[in-house]
Amino acid sequence: MTEQEQTVILEAREILARYFNQNPLLTSWQAVLDYCAIAVRGEVECFHVLYLDRKNRLISDVRVSVGTVDHVPVYPREVLKCALLMNASALILVHNHPSGDPEPSDADLKMTKEIQKGCKTLGLTLHDHIIVGAGREISLRARGDL
Repeated sequence: MTEQEQTVILEAREILARYFNQNPLLTSWQAVLDYCAIAVRGEVECFHVLYLDRKNRLISDVRVSVGTVDHVPVYPREVLKCALLMNASALILVHNHPSGDPEPSDADLKMTKEIQKGCKTLGLTLHDHIIVGAGREISLRARGDL
């Protein structure tokens, strides 16, 4: 990625952040996917959680972990602890696959199930887990994996 492209991505991310601050309801699934596609990119795997309030307004986009080119460690306990500290009601998990292929790994599916189980126990809603690839995103909910 060129320096100019990196600058454009950073500027687009700032615009999206302002948009979400001014229009906090996540009423469009496409807007969420667009945000994720821009915000969660890179040459290593990054794992973000979008913490939402009762009306699905974004409380915070937290990068909870940064990994390597093909793995990012995620600790369900920390994801859920942060949700409770923020008084979140719902969350959306998001991470990228630097390889460009957004198909979930067995580890992705297992970790998602662990977080989903914890959410259910704590009365939180796990809306989705989105995996960002090169030019397309996969929703585990849309695939039937949630």
